[in-house]
Amino acid sequence: MKEETPNDAFRDSISTINQEGKRAWIFPKKPKGRYYDKRKIVSYLLLLFLFAAPFVKINGNQFLMFNVLERRFNIFGFPFFPQDFHIFVIIMIIGVVSLALFTVAFGRIFCGWICPQTIFMEMVFRRIEYLIEGDRNAQIKLSKQEWNAEKIRKKTLKVLVFFIISFLIANVFLAYLIGSDTLLLYIENGPAAHSSTLIALLIFTAVFYFVFAWFREQVCIIACPYGRMQGVLLDNKTINVAYDYVRGEGEAGRGKIIKTEDRKASGKGDCIDCKLCVQVCPTGIDIRNGTQLECVNCTACIDECDTIMDSVGLPKGLIRYASEDEIAKKQKFVFSNRMKGYTAVLVILTGVFIGMLFLRTEVEATILKMPGQLFQHEGDKISNIYTYKIINKTNQDLNDVHFKLVSPKGELKVVGNQHFKIAKQQLGKGIFFLKIHPAFLNGDKTNVKVEVYNGKHLIDTETATFLGPRSFN
Repeated sequence: MKEETPNDAFRDSISTINQEGKRAWIFPKKPKGRYYDKRKIVSYLLLLFLFAAPFVKINGNQFLMFNVLERRFNIFGFPFFPQDFHIFVIIMIIGVVSLALFTVAFGRIFCGWICPQTIFMEMVFRRIEYLIEGDRNAQIKLSKQEWNAEKIRKKTLKVLVFFIISFLIANVFLAYLIGSDTLLLYIENGPAAHSSTLIALLIFTAVFYFVFAWFREQVCIIACPYGRMQGVLLDNKTINVAYDYVRGEGEAGRGKIIKTEDRKASGKGDCIDCKLCVQVCPTGIDIRNGTQLECVNCTACIDECDTIMDSVGLPKGLIRYASEDEIAKKQKFVFSNRMKGYTAVLVILTGVFIGMLFLRTEVEATILKMPGQLFQHEGDKISNIYTYKIINKTNQDLNDVHFKLVSPKGELKVVGNQHFKIAKQQLGKGIFFLKIHPAFLNGDKTNVKVEVYNGKHLIDTETATFLGPRSFN
């Protein structure tokens, strides 16, 4: 590893706090280059997916929905109910392990390329800010100047546009929570008819506006736990956005370009200390200090450095995707034992998840003896009372649901209609009685088997316990 120098004071503070302990506002230079162009393509595709997912339907199901209030979830068009919570947990665990594997191999690249916070901040709000207020120097100048007509106009326009976009994001976020059909119905009915929802929507809007207009990079530095995870997950074999200090520092350190100087003979490294990599960084760090918590691997410094290297006739790649071992020992990327371990766990979890999907039933019935109720004598028979819940996870109504007592021999009577209907993706529940002659009982506890039908189609089979009088024979 690179030895620490007296200039390593950056480790005592973060880039967005000045010596007085106040917020140091970041004015990043507008990035450009090959990586930035690729990031724009990826970001706008992900934004398209994010805005379209709640409104796309597969077999009548919203593509993605997380209705916490009604405990209904749709993932890639498949409906999940509270009874499928174990599957949902496996999905979350697979996501965490995948993220850990990706981080061990490629560092915090998720943050720079895929994270919604970075995408919205850098590809939406920041670009609007560049359009209204100009690049870095223009923004600094505008920040320092008096509140004249120009500053009021630009700041007001930015606030207005930011608020409108935040309101749009809040609506899409609400579509994920309550469903796009419900959201469109609320819009059609007007805000007066759903004032409570409008208040919640405005709260979401205020939160998004606060995050993207003021809190900004502090989300990645302070609020996001993933930045702390990288300290545990990264090692010398992890590929990161890294500064090649071996090449950049040389024997005599970095230094400005001097036309009359033979740079190679003087022992200076390829870094010309232009500090543009610092100016373009959205979190305000100096990548030349090594891997840091604040770095989100956005590649802006790579593009800027490559541009400078090309302009001064030096090879590109002074800042690039590389591991510590590649820079210090010239070792290429290898699939380490840690990565193999994470991969093995991921394969096992994926296998378990696929198995759960195949075992998952589209109609699930639960029959339980009503708690606190003992048996009753009804003539020459013993009666027990049961509750039932039937979840229809399909997109079709179940029009003729009924029960059949298989064993032992007896009578099953539903409270209400013996044949009933359960609408698509809805829950049907109720009560029924079982009446069995004591001759068919096995002591005080007997297992009973009940089949659930929709018309002539058997949809589930359940077992329960039947209580009877204790035999003293």
